[in-house]
Amino acid sequence: MSSNTSNKVFEYTGGQQRVPKNVVSVKFHPSVVEVDDEAFQLCKILKEVVLNEGLEKIGRCAFRGCKSLESITIPSTVTLISNAAFQSCGELRKVVLNDGLKKIHGQAFELCKLQSITIPSTVTSIYESAFCKCSSLNQVVLNEGLVKIGMQAFIECTSLERITLPSSVKEIGSFAFYQCINLREVVCIEALPKIDANAFRRCSAFLERITFPNISSRLEAIIQAGQVDVKNKIQQCIDQSEIEWERGDTIHIPVVAMRRISRWDLVQQHFSQIINWIKYYEMKEATTIFELALWKAKIDQVVDADGDREACRIEVPGPVKDNILHYLIGRHAG
Repeated sequence: MSSNTSNKVFEYTGGQQRVPKNVVSVKFHPSVVEVDDEAFQLCKILKEVVLNEGLEKIGRCAFRGCKSLESITIPSTVTLISNAAFQSCGELRKVVLNDGLKKIHGQAFELCKLQSITIPSTVTSIYESAFCKCSSLNQVVLNEGLVKIGMQAFIECTSLERITLPSSVKEIGSFAFYQCINLREVVCIEALPKIDANAFRRCSAFLERITFPNISSRLEAIIQAGQVDVKNKIQQCIDQSEIEWERGDTIHIPVVAMRRISRWDLVQQHFSQIINWIKYYEMKEATTIFELALWKAKIDQVVDADGDREACRIEVPGPVKDNILHYLIGRHAG
C-alpha cells in the first residue's frame, strides 16, 4: 500500500472486505446491505463516512474506537444499529437518525460526544447503555412510537437537563437515567410508563418529580367548567395512589415515591382512571358542540324567516352518545 493511500477515498463493498487501519475517508458501494461486525473498528484516523441508501444493518462494533469520526448520517433504509457500533468514537458530535430505524442496541453510542439526538418515530426500543456516558448530550428528542427505554440507556449523561417522554413509552428500565446530575425536569405527555425504582437514581437534587402538564391543563378546564362530580372522581383516584395534585399545580409523581411503590400496576390503573374521566368530560362537551353545529346547519336551511328554531334542534341519539361515553370511561365510570 502506498504512503498516500490514507488520503484516498476508500470504497467499501462489504463481504468481509479487509479495511486498512489508516483509512481517512470511506464511501459505501450501492450494493452494500450490511456493515460487517468490527469492519472499521479502531480506524483511528477515519474522519468521513458516506453510507449508501439500501444499507440495512450496521454490525457489532462496526465503527468502535474510530476516534476521529465527527459526524455520521444513518440512511432511512437502516433498521438496526448493533451493539457498540459507534462505541468510544470520542469525537463523534453529530448523528442523524432517519425514519426507518427500529432498534438501537446496547452501547451503540457509548462514550461519544453527542450534543443532541433525535430518536425517530420508527424506533421502538433503546437498548441497554445505548447512550451511556455521553457527557455532552444536552438534548434528547423522543418521538411517539418509542415503547421502551432500556436499562442504563442514558446513564451518566451529565449535561442532560430535561427529558419529555412520549405517550407511547411503556417502560423505563433500571438506572436508565442514573447519575444524570443536571437533570431537572421529566415530563410525560400523557400515559404513565412503568418506571423502575432506580431509573432516576442519583439525579440532580432539582429533580423532585415527574410531571404531566398536558393532563393538568385538561383537568383545570374541567374545574373551571364547574364539573364537580368529575373533579371529585379524579380526586378520589389521586387519593388512592402515589399521584399528587393540588389546585394550581401539575399532576405529578414524586421521584422519592417511586422507590416505595410495590405495585406499579395499581398506580398505572389509577392514572388510567384519571385520564378516562378527563376524556369522559371532553367527549361529553364535544357531543354538545356537535349537536349545536347540527342545529345551526338546520337553521341555515330554513328559508322562511318565521321558521321554528326549536323544531330545527337535532340531538345525537341517546344510545350513540351513551356508547361513546361508556367506551371512553369504561368500567371506571362505575
